[in-house]
Amino acid sequence: MGEPGYMQIRTAVSAYLDEVAHTRNFSDATIRAYESDLAELAGFASERGAEDVADLNLELVRDWLWRDAQRGLAQASLARHVASVRGFTAWLLRAGHVPTDPAVRLRSPKTGRHLPQVVQQEHMTDVIGRLTARAESGDPVALRDVAIVELLYASALRVSELCGLDVDDLDLDRLTVRVMGKGSKERVVPFGVPAQAAIVDYLGQARPALLQRAVRPPDGEPLFLGARGGRLGPRTVYDLTSRAIGARTGAPAGPHTLRHTAATHLLDGGADLRAVQEMLGHASLGTTQIYTHVSTERLKASYRNAHPRA
Repeated sequence: MGEPGYMQIRTAVSAYLDEVAHTRNFSDATIRAYESDLAELAGFASERGAEDVADLNLELVRDWLWRDAQRGLAQASLARHVASVRGFTAWLLRAGHVPTDPAVRLRSPKTGRHLPQVVQQEHMTDVIGRLTARAESGDPVALRDVAIVELLYASALRVSELCGLDVDDLDLDRLTVRVMGKGSKERVVPFGVPAQAAIVDYLGQARPALLQRAVRPPDGEPLFLGARGGRLGPRTVYDLTSRAIGARTGAPAGPHTLRHTAATHLLDGGADLRAVQEMLGHASLGTTQIYTHVSTERLKASYRNAHPRA
């Protein structure tokens, strides 16, 4: 089916991914996702007898998406498929491998809003209890881990915000932390006494020990340090929360699960929605409102207290 002189689809995919990896600021996870998506597309095209990039067209790509939709692929994954193939075909055109972009009119499906994963309060108590018990040995990393989970659960910070904290961002007397959020917007977020106690223990016992492990002093005064004394990275936080929460709930759980959990438990306790919005650093109240859907206990309690026929 292909025309002489045109590039094989699989070869083109490899060349595209190589360029993306070296010239664009994409994360490793994004590149792996693109690689997986485009490998699937190349396999589907081959099943249809299309081997060269000249054989790619809008109908073929739509058939590929339709097949995955029929298999029950989530809308978010389908949307990522669209992004992957549109980036690839746009590159084909720029590189001169095709005369027109075959996917330029391809549209991404609307992504449905899914309820976030939330850890029950008794499970959170158990998670923190286990971490605290492990920290009784005085191990610096264990003490740090308690402080991380306590602060994430207390303040609903994003993992990037947590890792970006410096020591002077804390106000332990006022129980607040200054955070630089998305769009370089600064906000002040409260936390509770248990988080304060865990952070004090970490600062007094663990952080100095971790700092001694550093080959060279870290830039600035990062609050949380890695096992080798440098600024803590997001991967370490993901590994920690996955072990601590995933083991308890039996489901994958990253640091964003703690953010979801904190927001939901705040609403369960009667917190004002706009106050939670400000705490989370959401630009839109609509983004925060999803937590009202998982806060059914608060709604039931309000009904029982307010309605005369409850």
